[in-house]
Amino acid sequence: MKEILDVEVLNSHLQEFDLEPIFTESLKPHMALYSYDAGELVCSQGDPSGTLYVLVKGKLKIYTTSAEGRTLVLCFKTPLELVGDIEYVKNTDIVNTVEAVTPVQLIGIPYRQLKKYVNDHAPFLQFLLDIITQKFYIKSNSFSFNLMYPVEVRLASYLLSVSSGESDELLHEQLSTAGLKDAANLIGVSYRHLNRIVYQFCSEGLVERSKGGIIVKNREGLRALTSHNIYE
Repeated sequence: MKEILDVEVLNSHLQEFDLEPIFTESLKPHMALYSYDAGELVCSQGDPSGTLYVLVKGKLKIYTTSAEGRTLVLCFKTPLELVGDIEYVKNTDIVNTVEAVTPVQLIGIPYRQLKKYVNDHAPFLQFLLDIITQKFYIKSNSFSFNLMYPVEVRLASYLLSVSSGESDELLHEQLSTAGLKDAANLIGVSYRHLNRIVYQFCSEGLVERSKGGIIVKNREGLRALTSHNIYE
């Protein structure tokens, strides 16, 4: 993680997403812009919470880990999104682990400053409500999606989620045995069944499996299988 000490870049993000009415002028001195490389953790499940992060660039992976060490990918997030919003409202520790899938930029704002300057600010409260409501809406849709759609559609959606927006090459971690098992858990199939579908996609020219991992060869072909990406 690195802090980007450039006020103009921070202000450009605020303007791009129309965030200035939401975060008042008095809050600006307490904002910081951070960058994370792909694979870096933004926060870990169970850690104390204390900062609200606003995702303004890149893609994040959200996952949870059981007491036995098994992980389950819950979803992927692209701008505009919040990290730490539920923890802010509920005053709890970090609920899920958040990891950068691609290089990302996030605006960080300490909870104590939010409570001081915008806790009763109507635009900020409406913003929080909209973001949290959208998360529950996506979660509901994801549950229905896993019940109603065939494995090929679910895997196509997953592959579109874990492939970078700037490059079709998937992260190597996603292709390890553990990563594929996480994918199987997310889309609700066995690891063996998932591998069969991957090989099917290879034979259809949608993806290519190589020593370095999987490369999406036909993004439009994957999109044709799924009308929308349910995991984002």
